Amino acid sequence: MRKILIPLLSVIFVPFCLIGQIYLNNASFEGMPMDASVPVGWFPCNERTTPDILPGPWGVILEASEGETFVGLITREDGSFETIGQRLKEPVLANECYTFSLDIGHSNTYAGSRYAGPLKLRIYIGPTRGSKAQLIYESDFIEEEEWTKVAVKFNPKNTAYFIRLEAFYEEGPFSYRGNILIDNISAIQKCIRASLE
Repeated sequence: MRKILIPLLSVIFVPFCLIGQIYLNNASFEGMPMDASVPVGWFPCNERTTPDILPGPWGVILEASEGETFVGLITREDGSFETIGQRLKEPVLANECYTFSLDIGHSNTYAGSRYAGPLKLRIYIGPTRGSKAQLIYESDFIEEEEWTKVAVKFNPKNTAYFIRLEAFYEEGPFSYRGNILIDNISAIQKCIRASLE
């Protein structure tokens, strides 16, 4: 009886553990490595956004942290920058607590080091495509040629339907060439509340 009960309970309870998880489309940016190509499931949020599916193009040799490929975003000397986003399968709700993780990295050989400057990653949520309604995460400058897993915890001020990832250097006009690499975004899930003792 006990042997039957354990599998039965796992069938019943596992789906409840997954309730509330929001999976992004192509969260590990899989695709054919190529330059100036938006990964499937994502859209550009700026006119001059031409992200690269890596490794391979532009001399980037770092291996993906998950799967086969990842995405690279750059900033340019004319002050332009690259940013991508997507519509969430389910909205994140106002005044709730959410968390997810992702891997970020950097390449010292991007375009033969012409775009090798370290950048920050900014993540926004909002009600419309490409919206920057709420900044939920800003990394430090990423300089190491390796992957760093970061955790993002946020409380939406308003219900949001879209997420946006942005290569960032500094506020205002800037003249700077740099890159940020992104891979392996986990599901967005509600924060686990500590149980009462």
